[in-house]
Amino acid sequence: MTRRDDLLARLVSPDGVIVFDGAMGTMLYSRGVFINQCYDELSLRAPDLVRAVHEEYVQAGAEVIETNSFGANRLKLAPFGLDHDVGAINLAAARVAREAALDRALVAGAVGPLGVRLEPYGPTSFDEARAVFAEQITALRDGGVDCLILETFADLEEVAQAVHAAREVAPHLPLIVQMTVDIDRVTVFGASPEELARALDALGADIIGLNCSVGPQIILEAIERMAAVTRTKLSAMPNAGMPREVGGRKMYMASPEYMASYARHLLHAGVKVIGGCCGTTPAHVRAMVEGIRPLVPRLGRDARPGADGAADAHAEVTVAPARHPGVTPVPLAERSRWGAKIATGAFVTSVEIVPPRGVDASRMLDDVRILAAAGVDAVNVPDGPRAQSRMGAMMTSLLIEQQVGIETVCHYACRDRNLLGMLSDLLGAAAMGLHNLLVITGDPPKMGPYPDATAVFDIDAIGLTNLVRNLNRGLDPGGHPIGAPTRYALGVGVNPAALDPALERRRFAFKVEAGAEFAVTQPVFDPRQLERFLRQVADTRIPIVAGIWPLVSLRNAEFLANEVPGVVVPDEILGRMRQANQRSAEHAVAEGISIAREMLHLVRPDVQGVQVSAPFGKVALALEVLRS
Repeated sequence: MTRRDDLLARLVSPDGVIVFDGAMGTMLYSRGVFINQCYDELSLRAPDLVRAVHEEYVQAGAEVIETNSFGANRLKLAPFGLDHDVGAINLAAARVAREAALDRALVAGAVGPLGVRLEPYGPTSFDEARAVFAEQITALRDGGVDCLILETFADLEEVAQAVHAAREVAPHLPLIVQMTVDIDRVTVFGASPEELARALDALGADIIGLNCSVGPQIILEAIERMAAVTRTKLSAMPNAGMPREVGGRKMYMASPEYMASYARHLLHAGVKVIGGCCGTTPAHVRAMVEGIRPLVPRLGRDARPGADGAADAHAEVTVAPARHPGVTPVPLAERSRWGAKIATGAFVTSVEIVPPRGVDASRMLDDVRILAAAGVDAVNVPDGPRAQSRMGAMMTSLLIEQQVGIETVCHYACRDRNLLGMLSDLLGAAAMGLHNLLVITGDPPKMGPYPDATAVFDIDAIGLTNLVRNLNRGLDPGGHPIGAPTRYALGVGVNPAALDPALERRRFAFKVEAGAEFAVTQPVFDPRQLERFLRQVADTRIPIVAGIWPLVSLRNAEFLANEVPGVVVPDEILGRMRQANQRSAEHAVAEGISIAREMLHLVRPDVQGVQVSAPFGKVALALEVLRS
């Protein structure tokens, strides 16, 4: 039996202890590779550099080295223009690792998450994700890896697609699957270590465990909880502690000796596959090998008898429980006055008010009081329209409701917040009594006065609609109960005049499927276009609130037509405003009001409400339109 055969037998044996390597990125960075480069491509562009790192780990005692391919899938390679080089990069990663390992170590094909949101919180379908994983895994298989390691996954739905892909294209390779948890010992989707263990058991992984994100102490505590509910072989590859900011650089402070002490604790907790993640170096691996050697004197053989019995027990896996079904949502008619009107088919009226630029909201509140006295059903509050910096829509909405008493329809954009931030906002706003939402993707920062601001776009409007629907069922993004459900009347945006009508219809259908209960359109200046769109989406129709915008000048009309995404102003309307503008500014305003009234009159039979904009904060103009 060769050394490689012995290692492979020890890897698949239920009781065989084996040591993996540490971080690749840390080592490459220390050798002067800037973080703005594609590290995965280095296996092609600088193979000697990557091979040298592998060889250092082998010399330190690592018995399995991972390929430099963690992000080598087409979605993560695309920003570097390398999405067509998936096969070449993964083949090179496997070849370079194989050359360094020789017969001294095994090679594990490393596969990380895709870096995108999957359905229902993103546009990537499960089938698409599985195909992307299969493409990468096929190349690693063809490159001659001895096993596969899926690591640093936080989403059980995503890792399931990776497992299915691995089993389809490389069923003969041992499969290690590692999730990542935060300092609260749960994934970002709220899954506990026990839930992870049961789910990975059900997927049929050969070895399951945790890596990355946190240091050895938290990994140990989470592993102990996993060990209590599974008999599958366990792995653990913690970071070298939590990173700290030192001189502008992220530094991992856990010493090799500290990692070695926790390697022993992990072994006592039932871990059989031990390695390191971010911040770990060959020095850490060497210390861990020496640290566990007294507990496993013959690392080349199984340390304990009874492997056959353990293998039999391994077959008795615990099937992962079905996702929590949630609770029955509060009926739409009981969530808010706005929701009641939508639910009963009554015609709703609303006026859009842009939040103030500063902290003084007194003028806005005075305007809202005028709208409330006029009998308007709700005030629409946009969230940083055209990427402008204004008072937050959620806080503005709560201010209006608490000080004036009129309901708001709060626009909530995906642009500025990650998934966790959105969840926090939505739970807090629900607790404060906010009940009407219009979820939108949001305009990119380059449209506004701060073009260098960073956009998040962690999920889009479709994903956010799914998130709010689940909250209304009492579930967090991971499908875990949150107690009492939220009571949001859930709206979405729609553009009947989109440049790509087929794409807009598809996205609208996805939003309806995700749980949208009403939709607000972009400003309508062509009723025939709206009528045509509504006819085309008849099979996915939900209550529609038409956007109405009273123009105030030719410049205003030209601005909307040329500089505001999603707004189409026909030449006929521009011509009418041009003629009125030639007469006087007053005539232009009057013509704009007349056009808005016409739009309202023409669309009213086909919609369930209108949202009238107050141009430049002039609520009197919006009320003139509604008095038609």
